[in-house]
Amino acid sequence: MHAKDVLIDGYGRIQEEVHAAVDGLGPEELNARPAGGANSIAWLIWHLTRVQDDHIADASGLDQVWLAQDWAKRFGLKLPLGDTGYGHSPAKVAKVRVDSPDLLTGYYDAVHEQTLGFVRGLTARDLERVVDENWDPPVSLGVRLVSVLSDDLQHVGQAAYVRGLLQSAAA
Repeated sequence: MHAKDVLIDGYGRIQEEVHAAVDGLGPEELNARPAGGANSIAWLIWHLTRVQDDHIADASGLDQVWLAQDWAKRFGLKLPLGDTGYGHSPAKVAKVRVDSPDLLTGYYDAVHEQTLGFVRGLTARDLERVVDENWDPPVSLGVRLVSVLSDDLQHVGQAAYVRGLLQSAAA
């Protein structure tokens, strides 16, 4: 098995979990925050998708799906266009509200498609290319792809946890 096949499998697992975390939820559940400073399911899925979109676009030289496919317009958030959610205060988290899980999964699926298209074309040598010299040691493409994978899995796990909290409270 090649490294890119492992990455493709890992990113596929994120997609499965994104759908599982939001399927069947209405606006109340998607936007609910279990505590005042906590993140909502909508914010968590939006954020993990924005990070993947931003980082993969930067590493691949492709345009962000958020802008190129008008997802920013579809979401209609009162945030700067380049915002990924990194460092959001509770007030900014509250600005990320959606009415439908389809909006979240639609955006995620579009980003996922771009990510897999990029990853499928990689060679082992490509994974060694330095994509960020602002770290010591500099970050290679392989490390960046694993970093995004790890971050996304953590956030989708948090979304699944919030879903479980909301469902147990309603029971």
